[in-house]
Amino acid sequence: MPNSIMVIFPYRHNQTWVFDDERMELIQEPFVSDIPEMIDILVDGIANVDEGFKLLFSANPFPGYQAELIWLRAEYNGHWYYWDKNKLEGWRLCPALFKYFSEPPNKIYCKAESLYL
Repeated sequence: MPNSIMVIFPYRHNQTWVFDDERMELIQEPFVSDIPEMIDILVDGIANVDEGFKLLFSANPFPGYQAELIWLRAEYNGHWYYWDKNKLEGWRLCPALFKYFSEPPNKIYCKAESLYL
């Protein structure tokens, strides 16, 4: 996989985290199955976070990453990832995952940042 950092801008909509990425034809794409709980931990301390934040992610570690999500298994056309530090599992839907990765990465590294840095 290429060594690149991708970025999306999640925000709250109808009490859940979603994101838009017009380049990938994704509008209000929801995070589901315990991924919102992971996001809540990542964004703890970011002011006005419900308005949105910047989420950087990559299949490779990068300086300052906050979370290392480890691939566990495939299920229902999606993939489960585990955040060992917080003992959480979350499921990511394949159609959106495959917009960013040609195959599910063994690990996904993430970092949340304020929109107002």
